[in-house]
Amino acid sequence: MANITAAMVKELRETTGAGMMDCKKALVHTEGDKDKAVDFLREKGLAAAAKKAGRVAAEGVVTSYIHAGGKIGVLVEVNCETDFVANTDEFKEFAREIAMQIAAANPTYVTRDEVDTKELDHEREVLRVQALEEGKPEKIVEKMVEGRIEKYYKEVCLLEQPFIKDTDQNIEGFVKAQIAKVGENISIRRFVRYQLGEGIEKKVDDFAAEVMAAAK
Repeated sequence: MANITAAMVKELRETTGAGMMDCKKALVHTEGDKDKAVDFLREKGLAAAAKKAGRVAAEGVVTSYIHAGGKIGVLVEVNCETDFVANTDEFKEFAREIAMQIAAANPTYVTRDEVDTKELDHEREVLRVQALEEGKPEKIVEKMVEGRIEKYYKEVCLLEQPFIKDTDQNIEGFVKAQIAKVGENISIRRFVRYQLGEGIEKKVDDFAAEVMAAAK
């Protein structure tokens, strides 16, 4: 098996505009052959999807999802370029699956760019203290903190969360796959999530498992 380096992934991303994870998967699939990896991404439509990302997506839908029993409610705005795509059953189902993801995984932001700087600095300091208290050497603490920050992003940022229906890809990859299918730019603009009794001390249920069961 070829050794896929970060430099190889970066070079492929610069060539195709595809996401980092998609580039890595392409290189693994093609055993490190860049030309074949480019073809692989084009065949999957991922390179083309990345190029569409700069186009204006001002149409779309606002979709709601209410979890069984009314315990969780989600409103999400998912944008595309035209009414034609927005009115298709496929796009509406895609938006509903995004809403279900939000209900199950409870993200705070759409992208990491939205994370509040003060919140991030606070999180870094907490993680740094934790690492030091674990007895980790000072010289590796910063690397550990950054690694844990990456994990934090995957927990709180919707696009970086593993897709509940296919944990081998994240939501960003799921969105790009949909862009490739419909031939238009798609973006998740904003969302709000309500949970019954939020802020009130009570028994915590496994809502992720319940939402997954409802999705089947």
